[in-house]
Amino acid sequence: MRVIDSPPSGPVPYEREFALKLLTDMLRIRRMEEKSAELYGEGKIRGFLHLYIGEEAVAVGALHALKPEDNVLATYREHGHALVRGVPMEAIMAEMYGKREGCSRGRGGSMHLFDAATRFYGGNAIVGGGLPLSAGLALASSMKKESRVTACFFGEGAVAEGAFHESMNLAQLWRLPVAFFCENNLYAMGTALARSESQTDLCAKAASYGMATIKVDGMDVVAVHEAARQACAQVREGKGPVFVEFQTYRFRAHSMFDPELYRDKAEVEEWKKRGPIHSYTARLKANGELTEEQFLELDRAAIAEVDAAVAFAEAGTWEPVAELTRHVTAT
Repeated sequence: MRVIDSPPSGPVPYEREFALKLLTDMLRIRRMEEKSAELYGEGKIRGFLHLYIGEEAVAVGALHALKPEDNVLATYREHGHALVRGVPMEAIMAEMYGKREGCSRGRGGSMHLFDAATRFYGGNAIVGGGLPLSAGLALASSMKKESRVTACFFGEGAVAEGAFHESMNLAQLWRLPVAFFCENNLYAMGTALARSESQTDLCAKAASYGMATIKVDGMDVVAVHEAARQACAQVREGKGPVFVEFQTYRFRAHSMFDPELYRDKAEVEEWKKRGPIHSYTARLKANGELTEEQFLELDRAAIAEVDAAVAFAEAGTWEPVAELTRHVTAT
């Protein structure tokens, strides 16, 4: 079993309002995901469901380094990314219910959240599917001479896909404004990284294309935010794409169908000691920026938001059968 580092510690270098915003968003993701698991067990959310519990620091830290005009693409484990990007929790929950009030009118479900208004372009069920899309969006920005970063989130399993190498090559060759954010949670579905990759240094793969790389502790929201800010600054300055490896860990199984027989329970418990929410909370308390009662108040607010989102989804409507062929193309 890999040796687990000590939890992140030390002062939080942000103004209190922003520091608490990071904590609030991690709590919002955690509570929404926990409720989603419960609703899945009740049969109210169906299909596939991939939870982000344990990885919250990556989405929160990285997305807060972006600007509203930037593009965002993610994987099928994207509920947290959509939420932090600004997609209303009600629209996310309604989408998971399959209701037409959802952000994709109930047609996409958990894996295909989409919201053009926030420039959140998926949610993609295909491993590595967002990589060539990010290259295309970045190429469009480059041709239009827009000051826009395209941020593409993907797991370490995508690094084994041909689309990863093709996208890396073209992005570097054409110096496209892309920030490649790799969420390395060590297990691509149920396969440990060392069992599927002969080269486990993921930054080395990106560097082989001449690309700038950053490796960062993905369980530390401060470290994530600073690395993402650095990457985005380089991209905005026209220095070409940047690859960032966030070393993180999911506390739940790959999906709700996963029996999770491929990793030791003791390993999961060790990683939980580095949980991004409680380690960050401890830093804020040590800094005098947060009391236990204030933390509980933030948590209660997150739970209330989740409850309201569930009520919205429950009250939602199904798309009429007559509408089911809209937006469907046949050849």
